[in-house]
Amino acid sequence: MSTAQLAKRLSVRQPSVVNLERSEEKGSIELATLRRVAEALDCRLVYALVPNQPLETTIRERAGAFVRRRRQPVEHTMLLEDQEVKKTGGNVKIGDIIRETNPRLFWD
Repeated sequence: MSTAQLAKRLSVRQPSVVNLERSEEKGSIELATLRRVAEALDCRLVYALVPNQPLETTIRERAGAFVRRRRQPVEHTMLLEDQEVKKTGGNVKIGDIIRETNPRLFWD
């Protein structure tokens, strides 16, 4: 479809369609405008955020970071008191942390 044909469907002038295409290219087009163009093309606009990795992986990573943030000050204090935490005995299962902790805390 030419820009002139799309302009006719949108009830705008052809240079406006060229400007729309440029703004889409730059990533600055507004969703409302994109929706209007989709309707003119007899399409439906679908806007989605797609994770780069599975949600379970993200939650496990965030839970691990949560554990490290919480343990670091305790381990530091214990080290100052000559009470070093043994790495083998101090490990907590991430699955337990995920089950026992409000997951909203993982995103702080």
